[in-house]
Amino acid sequence: MLTITQALVDQIVAHARQDHPDEACGVVAGPVGSGRPERFIPMLNAARSPTFYEFDSGDLLKLYREMDDRDEEPVVIYHSHTATEAYPSRTDITYANEPGAHYVLVSTADADGAGPFQFRSYRIVDGEVTEEEVTVVRDH
Repeated sequence: MLTITQALVDQIVAHARQDHPDEACGVVAGPVGSGRPERFIPMLNAARSPTFYEFDSGDLLKLYREMDDRDEEPVVIYHSHTATEAYPSRTDITYANEPGAHYVLVSTADADGAGPFQFRSYRIVDGEVTEEEVTVVRDH
């Protein structure tokens, strides 16, 4: 189960809507071993694509060094789907290389701001996708 603050959910959704029609992507870091998402880190989609996301390798290296210095790890890895439901694609599953992370997907298929959006979380380990419950709290 993913427990996440409303403020972080709002930031992730706002980033997804802001980058639409391209997919948005980013990380929420937390203290190593805590499983607690705390620090929102929006990233640039280096692919600049409505159907694919890719972290810039230089940005990603910098982020991992920064997290290491701060005794953090990626608790949530998120991205958006702009025309499909919030479910991992084959490509998403192939690139999922953080077995301890929650993979959050936001669908912005209805991006006019008036319609509903999907906010879903998955564990992806060795190609196996398991949807998990999301509990939104006011604060940790």
